[in-house]
Amino acid sequence: MSVIPLAPAPAFRGRIGRDPRSGHYAVPRRYRLHLSPGHDDCLRIAVVHSLLGLDEVCPVTLLDPGADCADGGHPALRPLYEASAHHYRGPAVAPVLSDDWSGRIVSTHASDIMRDLARHFASAGPELYPRGEDAAIEAVELLCARAADPAVLDLLEERLTDRPYVLGERLTAADVEVWVALTRLDTAHRTDRHPALWSHVRRLSAHPAFARHLGGRPT
Repeated sequence: MSVIPLAPAPAFRGRIGRDPRSGHYAVPRRYRLHLSPGHDDCLRIAVVHSLLGLDEVCPVTLLDPGADCADGGHPALRPLYEASAHHYRGPAVAPVLSDDWSGRIVSTHASDIMRDLARHFASAGPELYPRGEDAAIEAVELLCARAADPAVLDLLEERLTDRPYVLGERLTAADVEVWVALTRLDTAHRTDRHPALWSHVRRLSAHPAFARHLGGRPT
């Protein structure tokens, strides 16, 4: 699966429900996701969004991959960036969580967006961020940033040899991180050395919330 390189994202890191003074309290259909095909962070968010069944609660706008600028940005996102930062001149990159009420960006930070969707809007689906597992999920996120390293694959193989999911008996955001990281690896990494790991990836790929995003296109 090809992945489009991203320019460094600007620091928009508002949080939903984190601080009442921010004004970003949780209201269904107030917020919108802007996702682009082929971007790992967009894919991570898209899978979480599908697992939690948030199509009606937080609509998704798909960006045209053919409209990318040379800096990795999207013309369709520029009005949001310019409304959110005075005289903004950087790349208008995805992912973006925007506030339809204000026409401004809440966050461009994928991990924060995923957590806020799960914690403030989920009424169905798995508990992706169980209480007490934050540090373990963050550790898996860091591992997945180095997924091409054989030592990382060995560690994930060890985790999955005697348990059905990365953190134990239930599906969590850690499994989303592993699935996204592994599905983008080239076929040279898909060897018989890690049978439990690749079996886990195939099993997740058969789940409707993952399967709809195979190929990297959030839908």
